[in-house]
Amino acid sequence: MTRRMLVAIAVLHVGTSARLHAQSFEQRLMAVPDTASVRQMSHDLSAVPHMAGTPAQATTRDYVLDKMKSWGIDAWSKEYTVYIPQPDTVAAWVISGGRTTRLNLAEPGTGPQVPPFNGYTGDGNVTADVVYVNYGLIEDYKTLDSLGVSVSGKIVLARYGRSFRGIKAREAQKRGAVGLIVYSDPQDDGYFRGDVYPKGPMRNADGIQRGSMMNGNGDPTTPSWSSVEGARRVPEDSLDIPKIPIIPLSYGNARRFLEPMTGPPVPQSWQGGLPFHYHVGPGSARARLHVKSERGERGFHKIWNTIGMIRGTRWPDEWVVVGGHRDAWGPGARDNVSGTVSVLETARAFATLARDSMRPARTVVFATWDAEEWGLIGSTEWVEELEDTLRAHVVAYINEDGTFSGPNFGGGGSPSLKPLFRASAQAVPDPTGPGTVYDVWLKKNNGDTTKLTMGNLGGGSDFSGFYHHVGIPSGGIGFDGPDGIYHSMYDSYDWMTRFGDPGYKAHRAGSQLVAVIMGRLANSDLLPLDYAAFGTEMTSLVSQLDSGIAKKQWTASVSTQALKDALDRFTAVAKAFNAARPATVDSEKAERVNQALMQVERRLTRPEGLVSRPWFKSLQFAADLDNGYATMAFPSVNEAIRYADAATANKELTDLVTRIDQARAALVEAAAVLR
Repeated sequence: MTRRMLVAIAVLHVGTSARLHAQSFEQRLMAVPDTASVRQMSHDLSAVPHMAGTPAQATTRDYVLDKMKSWGIDAWSKEYTVYIPQPDTVAAWVISGGRTTRLNLAEPGTGPQVPPFNGYTGDGNVTADVVYVNYGLIEDYKTLDSLGVSVSGKIVLARYGRSFRGIKAREAQKRGAVGLIVYSDPQDDGYFRGDVYPKGPMRNADGIQRGSMMNGNGDPTTPSWSSVEGARRVPEDSLDIPKIPIIPLSYGNARRFLEPMTGPPVPQSWQGGLPFHYHVGPGSARARLHVKSERGERGFHKIWNTIGMIRGTRWPDEWVVVGGHRDAWGPGARDNVSGTVSVLETARAFATLARDSMRPARTVVFATWDAEEWGLIGSTEWVEELEDTLRAHVVAYINEDGTFSGPNFGGGGSPSLKPLFRASAQAVPDPTGPGTVYDVWLKKNNGDTTKLTMGNLGGGSDFSGFYHHVGIPSGGIGFDGPDGIYHSMYDSYDWMTRFGDPGYKAHRAGSQLVAVIMGRLANSDLLPLDYAAFGTEMTSLVSQLDSGIAKKQWTASVSTQALKDALDRFTAVAKAFNAARPATVDSEKAERVNQALMQVERRLTRPEGLVSRPWFKSLQFAADLDNGYATMAFPSVNEAIRYADAATANKELTDLVTRIDQARAALVEAAAVLR
């Protein structure tokens, strides 16, 4: 037998052994999550409301740390002092026919409640006529203008949905409203959609949706830097938060203002689900709103992230991070105890294997974030404090937020991670079956693989610091179903066990799927990031720019051809890299390849960030500035088209092309190592 044959046999043996180890690792990971474990943690963590900045939230911190330490995981907490002012007074009255009636704002039920308020509301004690503004979007105010209706000096009544709630506050204040009422219309998540709680899963007439009204990310007193001890603080009176009083109402209370409204009848698209025809107003019922929140030092509270870590054996300096927020506006069984439980159950799976001397190749990190509900604060402060460290070490971030409340699988993330999510779904049994998560997903889409789409990341959760600020590939998965308990006291263990996930099979399947994704990210010789898929999807999104250019009638002066050419070059290199990707690589060579792969999406950021929002440094995607939740592709160019001029659009296109070529160069570097 020749030396060459001996080497070939040795390589084959090593490659086969590595694959078998990876398969065994994954199978053993999937065997750990069970319904009894996730049910118990769901019960414990949703026992009481646990808003950020309260003693109940400190209890959840201790619970998570105790669990991880009991499993043998190195775990600790990170404290920040942040500005999250809680309410002293929240009250509303309806004034009609010479009578003033105070509204009961609380949700009926037993036990402690988070006050019915909106985070970062302005203070005020105002009385005014009420005008209905549909969802309170920019286009809704254009409709009001066409009807000759002004909201200046009025209290605005807007229904939740179609945008982040902070956009509703911004637009109302911008147009001179003196106050804002937000409510959940039954057409959107109430009886119009199904039986209401406690008979069914939808919002009842007393249900309230709380939530933050701040449009930025992180502690508003430390924009772009971390709220560490001794940090410089922006003065309270100059914070970028609403100045008008804002109160959330149930649709039962909102009806007190909507039903007596007169004025122009609403367009058909504005009609909600209450049993009368809506009018714009005002009407015979006026409103008084009184809100007073903590100010000065009283507005600052301590929050705590928790971090658990299992060190990798081959590449300990490469980290795979999974996280979910731990705070809630109520008991939070869905949002986000379910996400927290998936992080913990995934940690338990990895810890179980580690005790049997099966540690991951890369370091795995398990995080729970505090104060996400106020504006992604815990994760943002952590990312800002450790930005250089995270940029150097984190290969991917998996985010689990409000994720397990039904049978329907879905996900979203960087296009580079979507093939991994789809492949992982083929390994995990579906919670309802038969077959795998992927099998059921495909069947629900009539066998059409082109419909197995996943969303891109705009705004609204803790991936933002990793993805939009640093350029780390990020994403998440979940199982959803009908619900109307978002941010209410009815998001409870009772709701989850009766309607959301009665057998806790979605919790188990979600934890298994997160564990598989984390395991493949942690153990693959070469990071399972697919930049051919990335390039293909980004190319398909250039049409959005072309549409905007056409609407501005700039086609003679602005062209996206150079961008398309750059993406074609990128995708060609990525496809060649995929074709040459070996099954196994020695550790030293793999480290060099992966260091290059880690640079691809980081090179699609720029230090100065977006013109509109410098904190957002990624040029791939961002939340739409006028919506908050919707995703905008190529935001630097898209915003230049929307808000600036042709010259600025061309300048941004040139910059974007340069950065895509730099990202392509990282792929070339990775391919060169393999040759």
